Amino acid sequence: MVYVTLNIMPFIAAVSKIDLPHKARQQQVKEQVRHMFLTDIPQIDRLMPAFENTGIEERNFVLPLNYYEQDTTFEQRNSEYRRWALQYAIEAIQAALARSGTDKSAVTDIIFISTTGLATPSLDAQIINAMRLDPHINRMPIWGLGCAGGTAGVAKACTLATANPNAVVLVVAVELCSLTLIKNDYSKSNFIGSSLFSDGIAACVIKGDNHSSHHQSQFTCVAHASKLYYDTEDIMGWDFGNEGFKVVFSKDIPSFINDHILEDVTAFLSGKGLTLADIRNFIFHPGGTKVIQAYTYALQLTGQQLANTSDVMRNYGNMSSATVLYVLEQFMTNGFEDGYGLMLAMGPGFSSEMVLLNMKNA
Repeated sequence: MVYVTLNIMPFIAAVSKIDLPHKARQQQVKEQVRHMFLTDIPQIDRLMPAFENTGIEERNFVLPLNYYEQDTTFEQRNSEYRRWALQYAIEAIQAALARSGTDKSAVTDIIFISTTGLATPSLDAQIINAMRLDPHINRMPIWGLGCAGGTAGVAKACTLATANPNAVVLVVAVELCSLTLIKNDYSKSNFIGSSLFSDGIAACVIKGDNHSSHHQSQFTCVAHASKLYYDTEDIMGWDFGNEGFKVVFSKDIPSFINDHILEDVTAFLSGKGLTLADIRNFIFHPGGTKVIQAYTYALQLTGQQLANTSDVMRNYGNMSSATVLYVLEQFMTNGFEDGYGLMLAMGPGFSSEMVLLNMKNA
């Protein structure tokens, strides 16, 4: 595991999230999926309890549910991705800039994160054009980190803002997971994905510490760490075919977390002279109910300590990289304990990303 300690302390000034107009109750999604797959998955009724086991009550969707019953090509779905990703990314950025009291002309860097659609030029270029941001902005498009992308984006933004204490870095995560659904993929992985994944768009503003005197309540970036686990590529990801992105999703993810996460978190924190008992705020990507249970068991956490993580899962579903930023937004909106916070997410690779924050109320 690579550990990075930041001597100059950048901070997270604001986070915004998007509540999409086509949110749907999990029961509605369950009924539609059963209708779509009934003919071609004979054991469909034995699989249906998966919807209840997710702990999700409502899902965030970019399009109405009936869109996903239509026969669409990968080209059509990717066109929808590019259209809506751009629109909602701009909305999220505008909200984050407003919350942080930042003019768009001050932005020095933009990190764009996604794993659910394709665009070249990358969407950060389209955002700069549409918003008329400074054409000299440093661009960093990141593709393929999946659920780990939101935490990785914050870590990379902190590195940029450490190198330049005057930096104002935009991190934008856009995941339209619903548009990757392949209607005629009758695999169990695709079925489980249909019970779990949804759409999310979030943005955050991270500033170098030359801006700190202008901000009262701070989430200061202290350190971050990345780890790639050897020979685990088959745990999570995409297989690519003529019809688009076919989900790869192992049932062993919770077991893998249970086997590794305590050692990794302990090693990361000990590098800063800390233990798990020093962490007051757990900003974890939920993954799913079994993933939350694995975190709870392995790290000996309480349900209350992961309440924001569970709330986001219940009210939005798994939005891949954007999800952890929704959790972070809940801490910033609903309150937090003074002290250290740990952002954590795991994703394709298989890999983990962690950011240590020092969180102080005004």
